[in-house]
Amino acid sequence: MFVRTEALGKTLDDEGISHSSFDDLYEKSRTYDTFARKVAAELKRRQRGGRHVCYCVDGSVCEDTAACLLLGMRGVDFVDGGSKASYFAAAAGLEGGYTACSAFSLKGQELALPLVVYDITEDNVADVKLLLSERFGDEAPALYVAEGKGERIPLFEADRKRKSPAGLVLFRQPLLEKKKYTFDDFVAVMRRLRAPDGCPWDKVQTHQSIRINAIEEAYELVDAIDADDPDKICEEAGDVLMQSVFHSLMEEERGSFTVSDMLTALCEKLITRHTHIFGRDRAENAEGALSVWDRNKMAEKHQTTYSDAVNDVPACFPALLRAQKIVKRVAKGGWDFCSRENIEKKLREEYAELMAAFAAGDKAAVSDELGDVLMCMAWLGRYVGADCEMSLLDAVKKVQARYTAFEALVLSDGKDPNALSDEEWRGYYRRAKDAARA
Repeated sequence: MFVRTEALGKTLDDEGISHSSFDDLYEKSRTYDTFARKVAAELKRRQRGGRHVCYCVDGSVCEDTAACLLLGMRGVDFVDGGSKASYFAAAAGLEGGYTACSAFSLKGQELALPLVVYDITEDNVADVKLLLSERFGDEAPALYVAEGKGERIPLFEADRKRKSPAGLVLFRQPLLEKKKYTFDDFVAVMRRLRAPDGCPWDKVQTHQSIRINAIEEAYELVDAIDADDPDKICEEAGDVLMQSVFHSLMEEERGSFTVSDMLTALCEKLITRHTHIFGRDRAENAEGALSVWDRNKMAEKHQTTYSDAVNDVPACFPALLRAQKIVKRVAKGGWDFCSRENIEKKLREEYAELMAAFAAGDKAAVSDELGDVLMCMAWLGRYVGADCEMSLLDAVKKVQARYTAFEALVLSDGKDPNALSDEEWRGYYRRAKDAARA
């Protein structure tokens, strides 16, 4: 006869029944799942040769991971016992359905309220509290049950009790009383705003009316990233997510697809395009991973030619960003003349043509040739491995900082920025450049 740990063998001791525990395996196991697999394997090994083996658990058979592994094997009989989860649920007065989970396997599980957590010990209660607090908030209302008594507590007090074994029950919370929200809560809020009796502004919006918001929010997120501001990144990432859900709910209302459909499509895309992770492809580095992604993307979009991929670049992209995207795609389709000599030659040619058009006073030709020069810069960006859009944005910020310093210096001397001599201008420019760099 065997028990998981000696701590569970007290009842057998009281009855004078000899038994063995797997405490030694527990000490040697890195995770509880590993321990459970070792227990199941050891029990099956001892069963070979026709010997009868009895494995005792505290509670229902399905509440012990090792016992669940054994149930899938031949020659295993079971006699179920009282459920620990049911006992704690009854102590909390829960009605209807609830989620139940062992404290040993809590990490990585999909958790929902109301929630019953059993197998809580002095050793794991702190980890349980931290994990649940991250998911439901420190002040989530809970019932701590030990030694036949239950005590109502906020979740953050759970590790102060230190009684073993114990159970913890977390109750369902009204939306407006929550301190920690989930994605489902967020969607519920958005649905409420779009309801017939919802917010007068939110419920009348259309795809077109808030189209520009998606662009604005994306730029604000990029700005927060550039500022390396975690609080702003958190806020702006949420605003970007809101735009995605907003548009998805509009289509849900039209019967086209649901938020769940959107999430399903996203997960499927991530899985099918990362075949070097979820399939048989191999990728040794980031470049290899990107190659796998691009190949799978073309297959999913039924792009049979590289022209299909080139023409799939969104027309609403900023011109320079669109140019570099197209440059990358035509290069993959055999149109790649990227060498230092070729780029320098092409850039000189296009620049000369631009200056000739300018000298001739041909505005249409100037515009056309300027576009060719900028396209050459997109090729140059690809060759040197730089993001043209970000490079230009950085240059714009540099100009802003330098001019701000320039004007401040000029005005501090009581002069007009538009009335400086060439020598004065150069002097102020050098000083502004140094000031902006400092």
